[in-house]
Amino acid sequence: MKIFTAIVERCPETGLYVGFVPGFPGAHTQGETLDELNINLKEVI
Repeated sequence: MKIFTAIVERCPETGLYVGFVPGFPGAHTQGETLDELNINLKEVI
C-alpha cells in the first residue's frame, strides 16, 4: 500500500471539503465530509 499526501481545504461558500494530491495532474475532488473526501481521493488516484 502506498501513502500519498493530500492538501485539504474547506470552501467557505459551499462548506464542501476540497482536496488534491500534489504531483498527480487532475487528482482533485470534493466531499461533504472528510470521510467522503478521503474515499473520493482514493478513487482519483
